[in-house]
Amino acid sequence: MTDPWVALEPGTDPAERTRMLRRAYETFTEAGTVPRPVRSVVAESWRRSARAGVGPDGTATVDLADGDLGSYRAEHPLARVMPLFRELMGTFAADGEHLLAVCDAHGRLLWVEGHPTTRRHAGRMNFVPGARWAETAMGTNAPGTAVAVDRPVQVFAAEHFIRHVQPWTCAAAPVHDPRTGRVLGAVDITGGDGLAHPHSLGFVQAVARAAESHLALLAPERPAPDTPELAVLGRDEAQLLTGGRKIRLSRRHSEILVLLARHPEGLTGDELLCALYEDESVTPVTLRAELARLRRVLGPGLLESRPYRLTAPVESDVAVVERRLEAGAVTAAATAYAGPLLPGSQAPAVVRLRRCLADGLRTALIARRDPDLLADWAHAPWGEDDLDIWRALAAVRPTATVQARLATLEGELAAPVDWPRGPGGPGGPGGAGRRGGASA
Repeated sequence: MTDPWVALEPGTDPAERTRMLRRAYETFTEAGTVPRPVRSVVAESWRRSARAGVGPDGTATVDLADGDLGSYRAEHPLARVMPLFRELMGTFAADGEHLLAVCDAHGRLLWVEGHPTTRRHAGRMNFVPGARWAETAMGTNAPGTAVAVDRPVQVFAAEHFIRHVQPWTCAAAPVHDPRTGRVLGAVDITGGDGLAHPHSLGFVQAVARAAESHLALLAPERPAPDTPELAVLGRDEAQLLTGGRKIRLSRRHSEILVLLARHPEGLTGDELLCALYEDESVTPVTLRAELARLRRVLGPGLLESRPYRLTAPVESDVAVVERRLEAGAVTAAATAYAGPLLPGSQAPAVVRLRRCLADGLRTALIARRDPDLLADWAHAPWGEDDLDIWRALAAVRPTATVQARLATLEGELAAPVDWPRGPGGPGGPGGAGRRGGASA
């Protein structure tokens, strides 16, 4: 086959190809080897599926339903291009007795639309909105594999990893945020053998590119016109977008702006001193000098004194995560969380806020028990030693890799620690034992 991403080249007998694939699939499930006729993209996906612990007779689980599904879809970026998907693919799906499906970056189906009879048949295998079709949950399938490899993918018949999905054929392409390049999800067409044609793969790829172009043309989401925006998650120095300018702030100025953004009523000099400095010997003169420098950086009109306050509301990525958590939109909150708040800061009030935000999100992740969200946290730099998260992940995805990492962490926790004396030991400025939560 000249193009490994195409399931069937023109002239190939679908029935014969299906028989060959079924024999190859049984060989793989019995012996763990992949015979030659299987495409490389499918063979690699089968191996990943097996390593993830997916069984040939698995069933998709529905993670989001009713109000949770509606809330999550409403705030998902791909909601903005659903009219475009329906315009470009809706008639094709309905007339061809196919389905149009859209999933998020975790392989969770958000929309499944198309021919009514085909939808009923697909519902029997839980190919429905809210169901998790990630490759790590359902093995090889077009939407799940497309987001896993970040490429347009076509999956034909017995190339699917789950047996009861093998009567179907699908093609999917990832959709990216045009500003960041991040995968937002995938658009998929699912139906019968006719979709194995190369044109189907090119079709969904073209639709995905059209969606990305449409997203690029849409006005970027802003909290309100001219509202300053503060980015402080996952970075030691904040970035402030105000008046069309991007300002990179020093660490101390970052800390001050975080605190003033959370206190629109303002803070006195004494309150700021306690919030910013562990050393009680720092004088008000030092703080006033910092605020004078910050005022020059920000420009006139944004920072006032008596008390120190911002003259306009400032939207921050911290507030976005907090609002989504409060609304129960855990996946959206996790997506917005780019890392700990000013991770290098030792300002007492910032440390407390950093811990509160991280612990609130990780508690929600553990309660949600979504293996993809838990895995994202566990494999992030701030979660690689998070024992509670690894325990939660092992409970819902007990793969050999996860269990090995959990055993290592639990072994380290049980091992005696020879604490050094002095500042680095327990109680000293740098001392902290291993804990389940995210690092402060």
